[in-house]
This record gives sequence, C-alpha cells and structure tokens, in this order.
Amino acid sequence: MTSTTEAAVAAHLNAILRCYTREASVPVTPGRLALQAGGAEVTAEVLHASPTGLHLFTDVLVDGSAPSPEDLVRLLAADADPAEVDDLAARTAESVRNVATFLAGSEATDAAPVNAGENAGNGLGRFLAYEQALVVGHQHHPAAKSRDGLSGAELAAYSPELGGRFAVHWFEVDAELVSSDQVAGAPSLQGLDALQLMAALAGVTPAAGAALVPAHPWQAQSLLQRPRVAALVREGRVKPLGPLGAQWYPTSSLRTVYHPDLPVMLKLSLGLRITNSRRESTPTELRRGLEINRLLDAAYDAGTATAHPGFSIVRDPAWVALDEGGPTLTGLDVAVREVPADVDSYACLAGLVAPRLGGVSRLSALPGVQEDPKAWVAAYVDQVLVPMLALYAETGIGLEAHQQNTLVRLDDAGRVIGGAYRDNQGYYLATSHLKSLLAVTGERDSTLAVVDDAIVDDRLTYYLLHNQALAVVGALGVDGVADELALLDVVRERLADALPGLKAAGPDGDRLAQRWLTADELPCKANMLTRLKGIDEVVAPLDAQSVYLQIPNPLRAGLR
Repeated sequence: MTSTTEAAVAAHLNAILRCYTREASVPVTPGRLALQAGGAEVTAEVLHASPTGLHLFTDVLVDGSAPSPEDLVRLLAADADPAEVDDLAARTAESVRNVATFLAGSEATDAAPVNAGENAGNGLGRFLAYEQALVVGHQHHPAAKSRDGLSGAELAAYSPELGGRFAVHWFEVDAELVSSDQVAGAPSLQGLDALQLMAALAGVTPAAGAALVPAHPWQAQSLLQRPRVAALVREGRVKPLGPLGAQWYPTSSLRTVYHPDLPVMLKLSLGLRITNSRRESTPTELRRGLEINRLLDAAYDAGTATAHPGFSIVRDPAWVALDEGGPTLTGLDVAVREVPADVDSYACLAGLVAPRLGGVSRLSALPGVQEDPKAWVAAYVDQVLVPMLALYAETGIGLEAHQQNTLVRLDDAGRVIGGAYRDNQGYYLATSHLKSLLAVTGERDSTLAVVDDAIVDDRLTYYLLHNQALAVVGALGVDGVADELALLDVVRERLADALPGLKAAGPDGDRLAQRWLTADELPCKANMLTRLKGIDEVVAPLDAQSVYLQIPNPLRAGLR
C-alpha cells in the first residue's frame, strides 16, 4: 500500500473502533484493547485514551491479522441487517479510496500557513482553506467520506479537499413554475430580488416570462433523467442552458459553493448520498432560512446579541425553486447565503480540528493555541459555545451546531475573537417557546423543527457539547498540546461562570449547562448504529432522527 492508502486505512480503522467502543460501552484505557466480536478477537494498541472519545489506536488486528476497514465493519456489525451491513461495508471501502485520493492531493499544502493575514496555502484566503481542510472527515463515522456516485474527474471537480471548482449549471424556467422569496433590504442581495440576483449571477437575461435557476453540475445531469423535469424539458417549459458565470468553490458541505469575489454563497440541492443522507432541500428548509432571518431582524435574540456581540448567525436571505406549485420540490432549487463581513477571519471548526498527514491539526498549530491552550479553550467556550446556550435559553431556538456548521472567528495570531453559526436546516424549537415565537412572527405556525424540550436538550448535548466543543479538547489532547483533563477543567469552569447569565436569559435558562456539569451520563448520537439502521437523517421524524445512547459524561472525567 502507498503511504496515503495506509493512512486512509488507519484513519478508518480508528473511526470504526471509536464508534464501536462508544456504542457498545467498551472501556478504552492506555495499553492494549481486546474485545470479542462475531466469534473473533479484535485487538489494538491504544496510543491515546481520550476522555472525550477521540482515542488513537494502532496495530489493529482480527485474530492476529490486519483487517481492512470494510471487513472490520462487517465483523463488528454482524448482528445488524445483512443488507445494511453490505451497504455500509461498500460505503466504507469507497470512503477509504476517497480519503487516500484526498491525502495524496493534499500532501503539497498540508503544512499550510494558518495566520489570518496569510493565504493558508490555496491563494484564496483562510475561509476557503479551512473549508478544504476536512480531508479525513468525521472521526466518529465509519464512512465519513462516502460520496455515493462520485468518482474520477467528478470527484476532483466537486471535492473541496482537492481544491475543486466549477461553474454552476443554469436552467431557464417558465416563471409560473418557479417559487421564490427574499428578505426585503438584505444587504447581501444588493438591492435585487431573488430572481434578479440569479440573472446577475448567471450573467444573462432570461426570456420574457422566464426565470433562471442554478444547479450543481452533478445535479443538473441527474435532473434531466427525472421524469417530472424531463417532461418539462420536452414541453419547452424548462431549458437547460449549461454552465454560466463564475467558477465556484465547493465548501466542506459540498453543496454550498463560495467565490471570494461575490457577496453571496449558493446552497444547492445535491442528490448524492453523503454519509447518511441525500442532500436535497425541502420546501420547509428553504422557508426556514427566511424565518430565522426575520426573527433576527425582529430583535428576537436581542439579549443574546447584546451579551455576546462577537457571535452571529449567518443569514440565508433568499431562495428560488422549481416546484410546479406542488408540495415537493423537483431538486432544482437554491438558497442564497450571505458572505460574512471579513470572511477570512472565520474558520470552519471541522477544518480546524481535522487531523493532518504527518502533523498536528491546524488548531494545534495556531500561535494562539501554542501560546496558551487553556486560554484558547476558555475563549472558545465563552465566545462560541455559551452564546449558543444563551440563544436557546432566551428563545428556545436550538442550533444543530456540529463542527461543519460552526465558524470560529480568529485574530491574526489565531486567538478566538468570536464565532458564528451557518445553516438553513438545523434549527430546533423547544415546544415551550412556540407560543412566544409565534407572537413575534404573527404566523400560525413555524418552519422550525418544533419538538419537546427534552429532545432538544438531547440533540444540543450531542451537537454543541460532544461533537463541537469537546472536539476542540480532543484534538489538543491527541496532538499532545495539552492534557485533556486539564482542558476539561477549563470547560467546566467557564460553563459554571456562565450559569448566572444563562439563568437570566430565560426561565430555566441554565438547565442544559447544569445538566452537563452534574450528570453522570449524557445522551450521545451513535453514528455507526444510525447508519446500520438505514436512517436518512434529513427526512426522518424528529423523534427517530438518529440512534441515541447514554454514555459517561466527559465533563465528569477525573471527578468520579
């Protein structure tokens, strides 16, 4: 095997074992791991036993022989549905191939500079550099870089990890078939409505009675094979125009594209299955971005904004879709996302904590971290995590702020000076706050994911704590920059210090932080089990969106 293939295999064996030990409640301690599964013995040397779950394994063996990642998945998932096991094994093999390709392509830039004033290796600014940095993917998912349907030239063109870029494809559509909406006066729209903005981005004027709608180039080809769209093309009501306008860069989500010279990003539907889900927008998702925008404009989060001025929500002020007036979309749609002011001061958290071949994460290489890792973690909790808790306490709005949706604002030395959240999908609303939200909007219902408070608490415990904030602690620990237990002390101290402000933000506003500080166990998403259940998290019911389990509370590590 080449060094990049070996590294890809090792990364997946580690991810699989992290999933399994967490989801099967297998303790991991320094030394040697040994467990029985499927009639075989799985062993590994534990290089780093992490209280946050970011363990590092080497010399992984099954009955004394080195397994492939897909074989290890089959062994550890032997009791699951055989069809789901086959599918996950295939997706894991695909993910290994993709990561090997990404690692080979990233070796030349893996020592990229990280200071805000530098180009971070791609010549296009730090924001994009961090979007392109998630080479290995989610470290607690067995097939994080599975992209079912992409290979060869498409993989190179559409993958941020390889610096892909492309012109979006445009369709001229009978205006009667198009729905759109926008927030009046949104600065990023530059005085245009949504349809005018599309024409400006395409660089062409549509025919009278027609509108322009963009598509990811992969999606454009897929759409032409779909009966509903194909029929409209035959009738002349939808006309494929092909690639027009700027060459866009895919961000870490693949389907949201960015150009450093344009004031907006485009979030496009993409029917590829990426990890667990096909990434096509729903009507609710498009409308949700505008509802959040209007809530913010109505000063619904005035308390959070005043107390935490360095934290913001990236706005999605417009959308356009071909929907034929029906209840579902066709897959031809776009949400418009603003580009934050001073965008190159922001770094995607997933790119910050991502491991790098032969080196430490970009997080651990930041001068501000090397100077004082405890102070960096304290600032992160104060300026990124606590504002999200404050927004929930004040409004009942819970942010599905996983690593890719979380932006960290850094100064030139890489110290935390703020944060932001971006998405038009991942918003929960605790049922207890629905009445007050509707009083603000004047509407009869909400597009937010309204769910019982207890379920929102569980989701935020996973996304904000396990997946996001503790990923910072884990990365610094596995990189050898700081002791994880000492950093967990910092997280506890900063959360405890935030309790009075959270309590003042809303009734019972400190409830979730108190739970994190005191509970012996906390809910956590089980990514491998969720995948083996065949759950598409984009469309699954909220109360069955993922498999959750109880695990020992990492914030209590060292205190038990």
